Order: sequence, then C-alpha cells, then structure tokens
Amino acid sequence: MTLHEFIQLALAEDVGDGDHTSLSTIPADAQKRARLLVKQDGILAGVEVAQAVFHEVDPDLQVHVNIEDGQAIHYGDIVLTVDGRAQSILKAERLVLNCMQRMSGIATHTRTMVSLLEGTKTRLLDTRKTTPNFRICEKMAVKIGGAYNHRIGLYDMILIKDNHIDYAGGITAAVTKAVQYLETTGRSLPIEVEVRNRKEVEEVLTIGHVNRMLLDNFEPAELKKMVELINGRIITEASGGIDEKNLRAYAETGVDYISSGALTHQVRSLDMSLKAY
Repeated sequence: MTLHEFIQLALAEDVGDGDHTSLSTIPADAQKRARLLVKQDGILAGVEVAQAVFHEVDPDLQVHVNIEDGQAIHYGDIVLTVDGRAQSILKAERLVLNCMQRMSGIATHTRTMVSLLEGTKTRLLDTRKTTPNFRICEKMAVKIGGAYNHRIGLYDMILIKDNHIDYAGGITAAVTKAVQYLETTGRSLPIEVEVRNRKEVEEVLTIGHVNRMLLDNFEPAELKKMVELINGRIITEASGGIDEKNLRAYAETGVDYISSGALTHQVRSLDMSLKAY
C-alpha cells in the first residue's frame, strides 16, 4: 500500500459521504488558520504524512512546517500551521492528529530503545506486528526513531518460522522447498529461518541457502554461544522477551539484529492538538 492509497482509504472511512458538521455550520468560502500544538515531550514523526493528508483533502491548503520529523519536541511547540478553507482544515484534522500522535509515540519509544544500543554493532528492527492498513505509517515512524524496517509484508522475504517448520516436516524440508520455490518462480528473495535450540542452529549451518538466522527466545548467555558458533557465516537476529531492561545484554552478545514487536504494538500516542487561531 502506498501513502496515497492509505490516505484515500482513511479519508473514506472517516468522511463517508461528507463532513456534515462542518458543511452545516461553516460557510463554504470561510478562510481560517490552525496550528498543530505539542502537549507532550517526545520525538516528532508524521509531518510528511500530515502534509500529504492536507494536500489530498485540499491542494489549496498552505502548510508551513516549523519542526521536521525526527526532531525532539516539547510541550507548547508549534509543529506546523495550516491556512485555507475552514471546511478543509476540519476535514483533515482528525486524520492528521491520529497519524502524527501514533507515529510520534512510536518514534519516541524507538529512539529510547536505539539509544540503549550505542557502542554495540547491533541494529534494532521492527516486525509485522502492526495495525492493519496503518503499517506504512508505523514503519515510517520506526525509521524516524532511528531503527530499521524488517520485511514490509509476506511478499518481500521468506521467513520460515516455527509453524512453517512444523507443517513442512522440519527445517531441512522447509528450506529445501523454499529454495525450489524460488527457482521455479524465478524470484530472488532472502531466506530467514527461526531456530529454537543449538541443534537447529547446527542444522541451518549445514543446510546452506539461508541468509539470516532468527534466534528465538534464547537467554543472553546462550545467545552469545550461538553467535560465536555461527561466527559470521549467517546474519543473526534475536527476538523474544527482549525489552528495555535486557536489550543491552542481548546486544552485547554480538548479534547483528534484534527485532521487537513492541516498537509498534505496545506504544502510547503522544498528545497533540490542532487549534484555530
């Protein structure tokens, strides 16, 4: 889904056959101004989306940005102002706020997590644990916060997890079938395999054809041993039970990536408002 497609769907959901409150109370030719106010400290995300929403609603709206995505924001800051038809401003208001508040909450939490990795080689990844039809914005916010996107969807990587392994009849069978599928369909996709113990790590190392190994629910001490065993032959990723309290310990194992669903599914939105002036 593109950003344009997302905005069209979101406006269709919210506006339906018309913003009847504004249509009934505000003259069609009324020209007004509004400013987006910060009511909670954090990291700003969603300015690009807000600009696109305003433009989609009414190309004649004039948006003046004071603070860019990725910058720190504080209570009382004015992120942007918008001038134009009052009905258009009111039509765009809730979608702009919903996106920016949610995205800024994600970017703020992500920035905190990324700061815990300073001095290590480990990079932080998001996951597919996102809000349906809002993934494009949530993954944008993760990048603004300083982390990296994992796969965008089911279409841009082969990620063989525990259920795939069990259904396919084991790791070797699953990888073999994946390689055959790529050859048959003429696709070139990276292959990642989830492993749950040392035996499975050794099996993946023996099979070959795997680009990344997802070490799931290992304790830091055991993960360190697995990273040393792999010894750079395959990119390593850790996940499962990792939060702010133990993130640093996992990074110090030397693992290449840590993925965290909490970046997008356990975040509180930042408080903002769009006010006329």
